[in-house]
Amino acid sequence: MADDDRLLIDRFLEMMAAERGASRNTLLAYRSDLDGARLIAGGLADASTAMLERLSPAWVTLSASTVARKVSALRAFYAFLEEEGLRADNPSAMLPRPITRRPLPKILSAADVDRLFGVIEARLAVDSPVPHDLRLSAFIELLYGSGLRATELVSLPRRALSGDRPFLILRGKGGQERLVPISDRARAAVAAWVSHIPPDSVWLFPSGKSHMSRIRLYQLVKALAGAAGIDPDRVSPHVLRHAFATHLLEGGADLRALQSMLGHADIGTTQIYTHVDSRRLVELVNSRHPLATMKAAR
Repeated sequence: MADDDRLLIDRFLEMMAAERGASRNTLLAYRSDLDGARLIAGGLADASTAMLERLSPAWVTLSASTVARKVSALRAFYAFLEEEGLRADNPSAMLPRPITRRPLPKILSAADVDRLFGVIEARLAVDSPVPHDLRLSAFIELLYGSGLRATELVSLPRRALSGDRPFLILRGKGGQERLVPISDRARAAVAAWVSHIPPDSVWLFPSGKSHMSRIRLYQLVKALAGAAGIDPDRVSPHVLRHAFATHLLEGGADLRALQSMLGHADIGTTQIYTHVDSRRLVELVNSRHPLATMKAAR
């Protein structure tokens, strides 16, 4: 039966990739969640409601968001079995429905970002900057200047930025394509780094036979934070993506434009950034709304 479960999980994940465009990271998370549930429940394909009841006690120490993800994986898996005619019922209806709140993003101030770039500029202000510092400059310019996800950044093809084209086209989560503007600074930083890439590399940021890993990128960003006198726990590639979005919004960017640049399928995901902008919104109402210039009517 364990072999049957593995085969069905493989088929389910193939469907998720082909029909729903699930990313590699999503597929890995779903596989891990389903394999873990299979071991706890004693099987998945033929699991009864009673067998799935074993999961709740095993999840009691997990966060609500983690449990929600695991439940989502199981619900999707059993819906797939129903659609394929492999089960007549869906035992996942009894699984817990944890209430989760979208966490507010960690943010960096503009001064914090200036400190990060200050370290890089000091390292590059020598006669012959070392290649690793040129690469780090390209990383930070693209993370903060374009809001790329870590996976999108490290897996950029060598020719992703071509000529004077001020944008690149990315395929992000769910296989959705989006246009990402690239600043002159970022293009200059990438151009300085490109000459140090091995001629036979197909990646913009190669490492061995593939591209650099996300883990290594995280390490480099945290090391830079430490060098800038910022707590490394406050800084990550994703935090720089948040800073990109937050600072654009503070500068007057349209929420829909920001949604497009970030690659969010749901604008509700983008709206989380408005929490940092409430003071500015009040100021806008007080200074620019027509009522602000009208005398109070008697």
